[in-house]
Amino acid sequence: MGLKTIIKKIPFLKKFFKNAYIQKKSVDFAKLSQKASTDPKLLVFESYQGRSFSCSPKAIYEYMLKQPEFADFRYVWVFRDTDTHGEFPENTRLVKFDSEESFEAYANAGTWIVNSRLRDFIVPREDQRYIQCWHGTPFKKIGCDVKNGGNATSTVEEIYNEYKNDSLKITKFISPSDFTTEKLMSAFALENADKIIQKGYPRNDALVMRTDEKIQNIKRALGIPDDKICILYCPTFRDSSYDAKGYTLDMELDIERLKKLYGEDIFLLVRFHYFIADSFDDSQYEGFVKNVSSYDDVNDLYMISDVLITDYSSVFFDYAVLSRPIIFYIYDIEEYKNNMRDFYFGTAMLPGFTVNDQEKLEKVMGDIIADIKKGGNGLLRYKTAMPMFNKRFNPLEDGQSAKRVVKEIFEK
Repeated sequence: MGLKTIIKKIPFLKKFFKNAYIQKKSVDFAKLSQKASTDPKLLVFESYQGRSFSCSPKAIYEYMLKQPEFADFRYVWVFRDTDTHGEFPENTRLVKFDSEESFEAYANAGTWIVNSRLRDFIVPREDQRYIQCWHGTPFKKIGCDVKNGGNATSTVEEIYNEYKNDSLKITKFISPSDFTTEKLMSAFALENADKIIQKGYPRNDALVMRTDEKIQNIKRALGIPDDKICILYCPTFRDSSYDAKGYTLDMELDIERLKKLYGEDIFLLVRFHYFIADSFDDSQYEGFVKNVSSYDDVNDLYMISDVLITDYSSVFFDYAVLSRPIIFYIYDIEEYKNNMRDFYFGTAMLPGFTVNDQEKLEKVMGDIIADIKKGGNGLLRYKTAMPMFNKRFNPLEDGQSAKRVVKEIFEK
């Protein structure tokens, strides 16, 4: 058994070495930052801690590339794998996550645009801007709002301190609604709303501006038959499902049964949280299931999907922009509510069908599939509820959010 494996299996050792690493890197980055000079026309982008080219950082970056006033700007993208995200223009450099090159980029860039918490030791100077896009309107509680048990790697107190310390570094938060603003303020222990840019979610511009041609191109690239109803399954991870290798997948979906029931009608895409993205093998379901967990931009998957199945993930807020049916498969809701995260609101406000076992899931899927085959959109009794939900949670999604956000960042 190697040293790394031993460390991972012993929580005390893992935390000890993690803290030692952070302390060392804090000193190293502070020295690097002291020697650096801020370049206001250099931007650093990072999405999901370097895991993908996606979300609001991508939307902001692509908008800026098209604007003449930013023609002389230069960009750095931070990736864990710099070879899998396509080609980039000459004014954009790719660097590896947690590398010296990435630290140098953060030390020199005038603006940082990210969608998840940065490493604790990366701290901006007064003349640098840290723009936190975050990665979705929260349904499950996050940050300082978590009161039940913490998670597998941090206690409630540690989570509170991590989010509070991050909020002190952040220049601006991006928000799509009054609700999200309120929850970001509580989750990051903000005392006032001065740090909030409430102009919509840039990442949702692509959903609003989608075209039939783009949808067909994505389907073709993924090998999805045109005659199938496409269903996207996006569950979140469970804080309690964890072993020496990290978070684990507890699969509560009987795919074989779904294939027997609806194999002639549907094609199933499965996308797991990046903590558990490598936990599912789709090879045994070829022609019926495709694992798209490593697909860069989930927006593409939303566009091509006729139905979303999820649980407590924030994906449904964005998917609702499309006004398509959503099924909430919440088989462990009491456990999740009482012993893990809890929620910001009750299930009565969810814009879709709530089911707590496979049998009920199959029944609802059957009703939706039948409605779509008849020419309907599958919303059934949620035809009026969906607009009301979007009015509260997605009131600014008009395809122009990136434009408004960039203006707010660079004109002030």
